Amino acid sequence: MKVATFNANSIRSRLPILCDWLSVHQPDVVGIQETKVQDEDFPQEAFADLGYHVTFCGEKSYNGVAFISKEPAADVYFGFNDGGPVDATRLIRARFGEVEIVNTYIPQGRSIDHVMYRYKLNWYARLRSLFDEYYSSDQPLIWMGDMNIAVEPIDVIQPQTKANDPCYHQEARKAFLETCAFGFQDLLRKHHPDEVLFSFFDYRVKEAVERNMGWRIDYILATHALAKRCSDCYIDVQPRRCEKPSDHTFVVAEFSSL
Repeated sequence: MKVATFNANSIRSRLPILCDWLSVHQPDVVGIQETKVQDEDFPQEAFADLGYHVTFCGEKSYNGVAFISKEPAADVYFGFNDGGPVDATRLIRARFGEVEIVNTYIPQGRSIDHVMYRYKLNWYARLRSLFDEYYSSDQPLIWMGDMNIAVEPIDVIQPQTKANDPCYHQEARKAFLETCAFGFQDLLRKHHPDEVLFSFFDYRVKEAVERNMGWRIDYILATHALAKRCSDCYIDVQPRRCEKPSDHTFVVAEFSSL
């Protein structure tokens, strides 16, 4: 089984890159974030032509999550049902065969003194509660998406300058790790424990990809029993080099015997 996560930063704008990538790499499931399209305008036909099913929830110009999969998604749910904001365009979860997958687009936070930063921290706490309520750390479960967090110094260029960044601030890193403590392992670090690898390259940084100046804020994590079956996990930087790319690129994980 091959799965991937990709923040498209507008799925319609990135459709040629995404379709080419699907044709070449043939993943079983891709979780997409920031589709930035209302549901009636989602480009379903392009994926159907490639033999893929799509499940999505979006809004015009902002947010939006989706699964693109070879087999139809089962037991699909959007957002939270804990009495707080539903955030259906930031959270999608579904089952694919024996594997449950949760795909999230975590709020960025804007700045550490902004109300959205507190919202981000609370979002992580709500997500941990969701995992505790609906899943077990013993089952095959994947959590993927744009987490908007660089958890270790190796995950961001010049970390000494990022202490007050909402995607590296100590409170945000703690919130992410408390959610991971449900029972998740970071699959990229399983296979590449010490490498400087990034999944996001800011448009505003000149030659960011060539200079390897970025952030690792996109993750695939799995419960430990499933992580043992992960044969590889890597970041495919090539799509970020394409014409009119997303500022993010694909993170991919492969599993044996699935």
